[in-house]
Amino acid sequence: MNRRKLSMVSMCAALAVTGATALTGCNKDSGAAGVAADGKAIYKIGFQGPLTGESSAIGVNMENGVKLAVKQANARGDLAFHVEYAASDDAGSPDQSPAAAQKLIDDESVLGLVGPAFSGAAKASGRLYSEAGLVSVSHASNPSLPELGFRSFVRSVPNDNAQGGAMVTYFTKQLGTKKVYLVDDKSEYGVGLSKVAEKQLKEAGVEVVKASVPSKTPDYTAAATAVKHSGADALIYNGLYSDAAPFAKKLKDIGFDKPKIASDGTYDKKFTELAGDAAEGWLLTCQCLDANVDPGTKQFAEDYKTEYKAPPGLYAAESYDATNLIIEQIKALGGGDGGDVRREAVLEKVKKAHYKGLTRQFSFKENGEFAGNGIYLSEVKGGRITLKGNVDTLVSAG
Repeated sequence: MNRRKLSMVSMCAALAVTGATALTGCNKDSGAAGVAADGKAIYKIGFQGPLTGESSAIGVNMENGVKLAVKQANARGDLAFHVEYAASDDAGSPDQSPAAAQKLIDDESVLGLVGPAFSGAAKASGRLYSEAGLVSVSHASNPSLPELGFRSFVRSVPNDNAQGGAMVTYFTKQLGTKKVYLVDDKSEYGVGLSKVAEKQLKEAGVEVVKASVPSKTPDYTAAATAVKHSGADALIYNGLYSDAAPFAKKLKDIGFDKPKIASDGTYDKKFTELAGDAAEGWLLTCQCLDANVDPGTKQFAEDYKTEYKAPPGLYAAESYDATNLIIEQIKALGGGDGGDVRREAVLEKVKKAHYKGLTRQFSFKENGEFAGNGIYLSEVKGGRITLKGNVDTLVSAG
């Protein structure tokens, strides 16, 4: 560090120690929130997702993963900077997403974020993040998102082409399904995934009956009755656990006992809690690993349980990985040591990254699409979500 930079850090450290508030002049070109008492710059990692509302369990899982990564990164003591967490709640709503995004954008010390969590929210705020040059590492899975020109959007998991294909593969090659009742919740996420599944089902010669049942439908009796009388020998549901649970109850009440599979929005213990014994036997697909059973995430699961007194849920480990991915790029740019840690630099660094996380190897295509594959299948047994394995492996094994 040259003499000028050293004197700046010393001055800012002194301000921090004396309690002075005029820290904005310190590191104004670096994106730092200020300087801590030890002289290290402070940078923030944000999260945008549903922290309130009916889907908040998914958002809290992700948030906890981000917060744990931040806490452990600071505790290791090998960074030349400190990391802080910044939360922004969009309640899972596209309507609330722009305001949630703007909150993080307006905080100039936020250098990257995990999220938006859902596809509709990602679509609604993608332009804002792109204009701000603020990288958003998202688990949103709608295949069309990279086609919208959002240069700040980076997808951390395989998209719904892979997930929809896995559903179809399992039903057709493993179960010999001939007719499928396909339901979406009318959300950006659910509709997009159903389009993928419908196309691939028809290509496989499977008859498809398609229906849209809006999220927050007060009574699923009519929807369940339509499924029962359709003659379908299997059901695919693309939506969130808060709607899948009452739908599952009505399907059980009406006596539909054929194979049922739901997408990753239902892959949460809240589904089993809300649906009770009606959840039994449901199959669930996810681009995510089950951090509670995978050997590579054993230490993470233990740390998570210690911190939050509960096992890690949907996308907690992937959010942990995404946070560490961003932190590693800030570190590589010389963060806290006079390096170039502007948002634009972090964005470009993340998009070109090759990072080995706990859940997978992360690298991205030029449009921000995740450069990889792998969909996992689980089944509700005895009230618990139990991993069956990788869909391709299960099918090839017969």
